[in-house]
Parts: sequence; C-alpha cells; structure tokens
Amino acid sequence: MTDALARIHAAFADAGVTGRLHAVDIDTGAQLDAGADQPVCTASVHKLCLLVTLHEQAAEGILDLTEQVECPPEGRTTGPTGLAAMLDGARLSLRDLAYLMMSVSDNAAADLLLGRVGLDAVNRTTARLGLTRTRAVHTFGELLATIKEDAGPGGAGALADPHVVTRLRALDPARTNRSTPRDMTRLLGAVWRDEACTPEHGAAIRRLLGLQVWPHRLASGFPFDDVHVAGKTGSLPTVRNEVGVVEYPDGGRYAVAVFTRTARTSALLPAADAVIGTAARLAVDALRAP
Repeated sequence: MTDALARIHAAFADAGVTGRLHAVDIDTGAQLDAGADQPVCTASVHKLCLLVTLHEQAAEGILDLTEQVECPPEGRTTGPTGLAAMLDGARLSLRDLAYLMMSVSDNAAADLLLGRVGLDAVNRTTARLGLTRTRAVHTFGELLATIKEDAGPGGAGALADPHVVTRLRALDPARTNRSTPRDMTRLLGAVWRDEACTPEHGAAIRRLLGLQVWPHRLASGFPFDDVHVAGKTGSLPTVRNEVGVVEYPDGGRYAVAVFTRTARTSALLPAADAVIGTAARLAVDALRAP
C-alpha cells in the first residue's frame, strides 16, 4: 500500500493537482487512504446524495417516481447540459429528471428534484447513513449565484484570474456543499450493499450511476470491456471530482472517491481529468493485489 500511495501522490503532482482519495473494497473493507478525511467541495458529486434521498422517499411512499413535473424555461438553473441548456418547456417524471441529473449532470433537473424533496431531507439522509462530514448548504442554482456574485462585474471572464478564484465561496468547504472522500465511499458502499435503500431502489440508483456519459475521469483508468464503472463527476473552477464504483468480472467491487484542485484556472486541463482515472486505477490495483 505504501508504494501505491507514493505513486498516487506522484501522479497528482505530475498532473499539477492537489488530490484527495479514498478507495475501499466494498465487501472486505480493505482500504487505501490519501487524504480521505480532508473536507472537500463536492460540486455536482452532491447530486448522488440527492438521488439517494429521492429513492429513500420513494421507498417510504412519500413520493411516486412517475410523478410528472412541469419544467418551464423561465427561471431554470443554468448549465451546459440537459434541461439547463434547453430553450422550451418540458414535462418529465421525477425518475427521468433523476436520469438527466446523473447522466449529464443537469443542474436544472437537480434543482427541480431539490424543490420536491428539500435540502433538509438530503441532510437527514446523509446523517442517517453516518456521513458526519457531509452537508448540503445550498441548491445548485444558489451555488452558481455565489460564483456570479463573487466574480464581480467581470463576469465569467473574471474566473480566469487566480485572485478572483481564491475568493469564491463555492470553493470553500466551510461555506459550500461539502463532504470527504471517506464519506463518499461510505455512501457508495451502502448503495451497493443495499443498505442505503431497499434492493429495488438500490438497483435503480446503481443503474443511473452506470449511465453517466463522461468517460474522461474515473472510467479512463479502466479501459476494459469487462470492467464496469459507475460514477458521478463534479466540476467547479479549478475543481475536478469523481466518485464511483469499479466492478470486475471476478466479483470484486471497489468504491473510489477522488477530489482534485489545481492552481490553473483553465477550463480544459486533460491531464487534471485523466489523473482521476490514473489514481483510481493505482488504488484499485493495490486493493486487488494478492
């Protein structure tokens, strides 16, 4: 494990990021810790907590996942994907909103779901599951509003300035949606062991995590047809995250959480994305070693 940790830290350094990682064998509990208890900004990774809350409420009969929701274009939370990027009104079920939220990280879909279940319910769910360092502070629209306010009159263009980025509340775990790598692998383990929800709803959560379309972070470390990766990314200025589960054909299954920060403000940093997969692969290989 010591060699694997050294290689993980070296990979983070080579990619120009500060990285935090936790990986655990879901069935044996064997683990690898590289800053697993450091507080981190979750960004869109927190949508996983919302998804579990949604299915918990469905299992309890509080809501019906086929319930239809009107999605008018006015007032939608902004974003580059899904409803957030669409121009016309739509009507979708709660479960289809959840699909958009998880597969393409649709901010508008996420906030429509939050409007149905509430931030307090998300925090009750994470507390019930023992995620003591995890908390939802604001909706995704509110999170984006803090970035706009903190960026000032320069708007989005100001986010290229490192001095502006340092003042973003959205990047301060004490003032934004937050967790730790260990909390996130604990949540994933509970989902995969059907401890977070009933087996029916656990299967639905796992299905949606497996439908995420982004292959450039966690999945890039496991380019094999017989290895399945299910995960959820999260991105903010200088922040690139992903948490997920890697499943091997021999039955091995490993929860991995990787959170990174970079000093560079460029939106496109392929090496910073790819190191998430590299670090995850090093961790999983160490856990699988005889």
